[in-house]
Amino acid sequence: MRIVICDDNVIDLDIIEELLRQYMETREITGCYVEKFSDPSVLSQKMEDGEVADIYLLDMIMSEKTGIDIGRQLRDMGCENAIIYITASMDYALDAFHVHAVRYLLKPLNQNDLFEALDYVLAHMSVKSDPLYLIKTKDGIIHVPYSRIEYIENVSRTLDVHLINGERLTSIFIRSSFDKKIEPLVESKAFLQVHKSFVVNLIYVRKLANNYVIMDSGNKIPISKTKTAAVKKEYLSFFSEQYR
Repeated sequence: MRIVICDDNVIDLDIIEELLRQYMETREITGCYVEKFSDPSVLSQKMEDGEVADIYLLDMIMSEKTGIDIGRQLRDMGCENAIIYITASMDYALDAFHVHAVRYLLKPLNQNDLFEALDYVLAHMSVKSDPLYLIKTKDGIIHVPYSRIEYIENVSRTLDVHLINGERLTSIFIRSSFDKKIEPLVESKAFLQVHKSFVVNLIYVRKLANNYVIMDSGNKIPISKTKTAAVKKEYLSFFSEQYR
């Protein structure tokens, strides 16, 4: 889990970080990475580059960019991850509402208020188990829930992402390999690479044949000869796990 703190007051930044450390310790949470930003423009650029956190603790009033600017940027990217605003004024509470902030906490920050907000976020994160896949398009970065992806094709070093509603998203030119780009999907076990240029969401496979699969959309996806046995095995294993 990645948590970002952004506050242009370095004293407040350190206070929030310390409260976070106490929270992780009392809740016995491990595997959490906290990143601090005193310059919201640097955080904004990181987001543009596709670095997205699970939870954002943002000061509302900052120079250059406000916490609301950062929140709007996240939502415009299609990211619905949690935002907690921490501010010295109640004047911007309505703005926080418009970017669907989880909480609006006043400074000086109260430990109990922050702990309650984090408890709420983590409880809802455990329910919301559908991760997001990041796609860099010419129009910006789009985050798509895994469950909405039917299959992805590698077309001339771009990702052609087919969604279950019939929509297609095309990425910009990918510099890394197709295998590397689809690695997070394959690790989720719901996706299977059936061909050097195709990865499919097994949930939406309607039919498995010897050299192709038919998706719910009716599209026929080829299976590489070298992968035929492995695809059949993984397909059967996936569905046997679903119905245990």
